[in-house]
Amino acid sequence: MKEKPLGKDNSELQEILKRYENLKKGRSHSYIDEESFEKIIDYFDEKEDISSALEAAEKGAEQYPFSSAMLIRKADLLIATHKYRDALSLLDHAAMLDSTDINVYILKTDAYLALDKQEKAVEILEEALALFSGEERISLLFELADVYDDYQEFEKVFDCLKLILEQEPNNEEALYKICFWTDFTGRNEESIKLHQKIIDEFPYNDLAWFNLAAAYQGIKLYEKALDAYQYAIAINEKFDYAYRNMGDAYIRLKKYKEAIEVLQKVLELTKPEALIYEALGFCYDRLHNNGQARFYYRKASHITPEDSKLYYKIACTYFNEGQWESAAKQLETALKLQRHQLEYNLLMGECKMQQGFYKDAIQYFSAIVTTRPKNKKGWEALVRCLYKAEYFEEAKEQVTTALKISNGQPIFLYYLSAVLFALGKTKEAILQLENAMAKSPKQVKQFVELNPSILQNHHVVDVISRFKRKR
Repeated sequence: MKEKPLGKDNSELQEILKRYENLKKGRSHSYIDEESFEKIIDYFDEKEDISSALEAAEKGAEQYPFSSAMLIRKADLLIATHKYRDALSLLDHAAMLDSTDINVYILKTDAYLALDKQEKAVEILEEALALFSGEERISLLFELADVYDDYQEFEKVFDCLKLILEQEPNNEEALYKICFWTDFTGRNEESIKLHQKIIDEFPYNDLAWFNLAAAYQGIKLYEKALDAYQYAIAINEKFDYAYRNMGDAYIRLKKYKEAIEVLQKVLELTKPEALIYEALGFCYDRLHNNGQARFYYRKASHITPEDSKLYYKIACTYFNEGQWESAAKQLETALKLQRHQLEYNLLMGECKMQQGFYKDAIQYFSAIVTTRPKNKKGWEALVRCLYKAEYFEEAKEQVTTALKISNGQPIFLYYLSAVLFALGKTKEAILQLENAMAKSPKQVKQFVELNPSILQNHHVVDVISRFKRKR
């Protein structure tokens, strides 16, 4: 059938509007049918002239008092003007005239929600669910899900979406939404059963395969998740979210090369994203490819320059290569963004210590123990630095404080022993070494790392050998 030219439609509308003006002025021969009234209301509504639209709806309701459609249109406009109780009264009347119009129930829901009567809105929708089937029932279930979402009854949102998919397994909106709500509510096992049933009936539904995979991923069954994602991308080879989630699953399984492959596919399919670049950087980091890790961390930092942790991660790649100065430059940027971040200060102190700038290093480590006095790593670093700088008296003072704060952690007993040896207090040093060995013999490695030449001291060798024989 040939469509009407736009000009003809417009001339018809102008004719209807002219007759409407005559009707308002009380002129004769101004009959307007019900369909024309709806066009008039639509015209004013589209122009956002709500008062004129409402006036037209009132005229229509006067002309057609037994038309539920006119009452519903008027109620809709009353809701738009916040006259919720008036709208509800009209909708009750409309329901008496025609209880099969779904708009009655949807508008009643809107009015009750606006009046903050959530329970009444739910009651209306549940009542309507018993009256409708097919697409109308699905519309009501979506409406009910939105009500539950607004009032934070999240388990019931999942229930509504599940009912929709049981009725219409290929409903895309429900498939998209239930993936989020499965993760949010943790109802992964239910989601697995639901989507397995959908796949049995519709094996080429890529969203169902994706949701099945995501549910497996939610309970850490990464291998099963990957199998399901493979089906999703076999059906839809441009399914970027499937590749993205596969990347996460491979990372969890420590299969970094495979993760890189699928994350590169994400970059092919979508616009550059900091999160993907950062994930690629992480994978190369784990593969000890510092250059490539740095390359992708930099790409991520260009997209989100305010993200301090990216500069820290770049610094770590330089640190791993022994490029202390380059690492320090990146840490300066990170510290400008987050001055008191413990990891940044700790690594900056390590860089300065490696360069032999002990006073600078001490400043960074001191800042950590001042702001985070119960942090073990800060105290360890500070004492190590003081020892390496040969500030033995200061090291003794700080390690004694660390022992008090940490309730006698063995690592600080080892460090106290090392400091006492350095100060020539051999008897005290041996006693503290014995105490440390009794508490945590494995940590003797850190004692030796502090000063490897300590093994030339026969007293130290005797103590270590004695404890080894006991073990």
